[in-house]
Amino acid sequence: MMEERLRRIYGIHFKDADEDSLRVRFACERLMHTINNSELQDVEIREEAFRELFGSVGRDVYIQPPFYCDFGKNIFIGDGCYFNFNCTILDTDRVQIGDRCWIAPNVQIYAATHPVDAEERRTRCIAKPVTIGNDVWLGGGVIVCPGVTIGDRSVIGAGSIVTRDIPADCVAYGNPCRVRRMLMERHK
Repeated sequence: MMEERLRRIYGIHFKDADEDSLRVRFACERLMHTINNSELQDVEIREEAFRELFGSVGRDVYIQPPFYCDFGKNIFIGDGCYFNFNCTILDTDRVQIGDRCWIAPNVQIYAATHPVDAEERRTRCIAKPVTIGNDVWLGGGVIVCPGVTIGDRSVIGAGSIVTRDIPADCVAYGNPCRVRRMLMERHK
């Protein structure tokens, strides 16, 4: 049975994987299968699956399949967000996404990492929360690393790897991602 095979795989890589986390992970995989294999017109089926999958999801959120995550329950999405094709979120810790965020194709958000020591890496996963503020735009292929916070209204350029916090109201890009200019506030 496939679930038994997955249980062995997860047991090898995550020695502390308990029955509850395995149950959540398998439920997540079933919901992702529903989402990623739905027909274009099945918007209501996908919305219902996302509401079951995520910790919370706001109003007027659109997520274009395919979409991938580890658990789902650690993802919290505000109102009015748009996720383009092929977003991956590793949510071993909380991933908070604010209101009105735009997530371009192939964006990856990681709350999971591993120790650099090979022996320790065999048995441990490290989780650090990721927070993305309101009105943030993540360009195509952006990678957000564990423990990062991106401030409100910031724009992260395509292909950037965000390894440290980015303040509000800026344009940042590169590898590693750095602030390149501050944005003017429209209303003070």
